[in-house]
Amino acid sequence: MQKLKQRWEIQKNWQILFPILGALSVLLTAYTISRSFMHFFGLNNTVFEWVFTIGSSVVLYFVLVKFFLWCFKKVENKWKVDYKWEMIAIFIVFALTGSAAGKLAGPLVHWIGLDSENVHGAVYWTLRILLIFPIYQILLVCIGWLFGQYQFFWNFEKKMLKRMGLGSFLS
Repeated sequence: MQKLKQRWEIQKNWQILFPILGALSVLLTAYTISRSFMHFFGLNNTVFEWVFTIGSSVVLYFVLVKFFLWCFKKVENKWKVDYKWEMIAIFIVFALTGSAAGKLAGPLVHWIGLDSENVHGAVYWTLRILLIFPIYQILLVCIGWLFGQYQFFWNFEKKMLKRMGLGSFLS
């Protein structure tokens, strides 16, 4: 436990929540991808179902952990954070925000009355993708705040909007 605390620069016991949450999120992702592959290859409801699911989940978990550690190294000097555990929180916020924005765009397009049955598919998907952007921006700051990373994400938003030429909305 002490090695984990040193590696992620954890000073208080509650901060251990982020590496644990990160590891559980990666495990859930590996399991979900493994189940998807199982259905794709038609291995569901067979003798190999759980052997394949558990085996591929474990392998994929370690591959994903290696990938995310590589990602941490790439952004470690670019992101201004005080402690390494905050990078885990930031990655979790990005994952939750992207998933939530994608999920919320569908019901919002439906609420507006622009279902895929009412309008052409290209119009539907264009509007849905365009709606994801503002939903994502709002959720990014809100979820970032919940994870204690409000300042990082507010600065991230300002920088992104300025690069897009939308900095006038910040004044």
